[in-house]
Amino acid sequence: MLSKDSLQFLDDLKANNNRDWFLDNKKRYEVFKKDYHQLVGAFLDVMKPLDPSLEMLEVKNCTFRINRDIRFSKDKSPYKDHLGVWLSSGSKGNNRAGYYVHIARSGSFIAGGFYCPEAEDLKKVRKEIAYFYEDLEEILREKTFKKEFTDFDRNETNVLKNPPRGYEKDHPAIEFLKLKSFETSQKFDIEEVTRADFVAKMSQKLISLKPLNAFINRALTSEE
Repeated sequence: MLSKDSLQFLDDLKANNNRDWFLDNKKRYEVFKKDYHQLVGAFLDVMKPLDPSLEMLEVKNCTFRINRDIRFSKDKSPYKDHLGVWLSSGSKGNNRAGYYVHIARSGSFIAGGFYCPEAEDLKKVRKEIAYFYEDLEEILREKTFKKEFTDFDRNETNVLKNPPRGYEKDHPAIEFLKLKSFETSQKFDIEEVTRADFVAKMSQKLISLKPLNAFINRALTSEE
């Protein structure tokens, strides 16, 4: 769980997103950062026994800096007004599917899968789907997954209008092959993060994504 003070810090930061305010509230940030890291540690404590692929993770592997990268953004606000928790077996230079928790006043959600893969990784995932789509269909039909997440997230930005190069439009898995991103998500009320059962509750939902993550990671690590 997060404290109400941490949520208030994020709200105040959003209203005062500038360096002077941040420096004046540096002590509040340090308290917030400690709370954030404790939350990540709590997720690791629960999720590691459920998914051994996460065993080597430490808190520092699962957090994000509060500073925004504004080099290519029209929004020059220097700080993030949200926080994220990313649990994945991937290492630097090796992207993998994983579990994500996003906490923000503008919209909080849990998610999993593989978000916007690079071209080579996208080819690998599509190849796995093309040959083993029945495995994927079985994963997506599983009762707990269906209850919590239903299907992949689909929108006009992450689905091709036409089949990708090399695949016929009548391929049995064409609707999966047209995806450019392979994630699924579920929204929650931000106030839930202050409840004692938050980590346990969200972890039980997230772990239903383990077979999907394993399928994607199988594609990324298999030999040609």
